[in-house]
Amino acid sequence: MNDQELKHKVNQVMYEFMISTGVVVPVEVMQKVGVLSKENYEKWRNGQVDYLERVCACNLSKMSTLMKEVRTFAKKNELEPSWTYYHGWAKAKDKKLRFSKSGKEDIERSYATSYISHKTINELKAEKNH
Repeated sequence: MNDQELKHKVNQVMYEFMISTGVVVPVEVMQKVGVLSKENYEKWRNGQVDYLERVCACNLSKMSTLMKEVRTFAKKNELEPSWTYYHGWAKAKDKKLRFSKSGKEDIERSYATSYISHKTINELKAEKNH
């Protein structure tokens, strides 16, 4: 997939999450776009993989493009950033998980930031109450 196709797919997936749940989570976008399998995500969460980028099915340049597009879409659609602490599951529950090969704080923070559409969440709540 070239960069334009990747950007289009990221936008499509983010839009779907935004209107269906009101929350866009980068690791879920990665899965839906096809660069992160559920199996590899679970290995990472279980502490069997040292950092998430290691098991993504694209190079670091593509991951950078994907993450930049996530932030661009979020900004254009006025989604509120919300940082999430990612820890392992089960035996790895006390371990803070690493996303990137470099481990640089700004990159880690980018991966761990979800985006919230308060408008969608309020609309979903209103529908539920009717």
